[in-house]
Amino acid sequence: MAHTYEELKKKTVAELRKIAKETDHKAVKGYTQLNKEHLLTALCKALNIELHQHHEVVGVDKTSIKKMIRVLKKKREQALADRDHAQLKRIRRQIHILRRKIRKATV
Repeated sequence: MAHTYEELKKKTVAELRKIAKETDHKAVKGYTQLNKEHLLTALCKALNIELHQHHEVVGVDKTSIKKMIRVLKKKREQALADRDHAQLKRIRRQIHILRRKIRKATV
């Protein structure tokens, strides 16, 4: 039976120890002495499960947005040096909008 990290995390220590007992891997050796956190890590290692979920950006071109943010950061530094507060505010706002666009597209 294939397990996921979220599924294992919701289980009790007793249930995790039962799964560890069925698993023959050196990572879960001494499973009876492990607490839930260490047992969960050992089981994930033994079962080749990712410890955390990777987020993915869908629907937008993240690399081009990141390029625009880098360009805007250079312009922001120049506006700071020139003490142009109106331009600085516009640039900061654009950076904020682009970052929000990436966050909204993250799944």
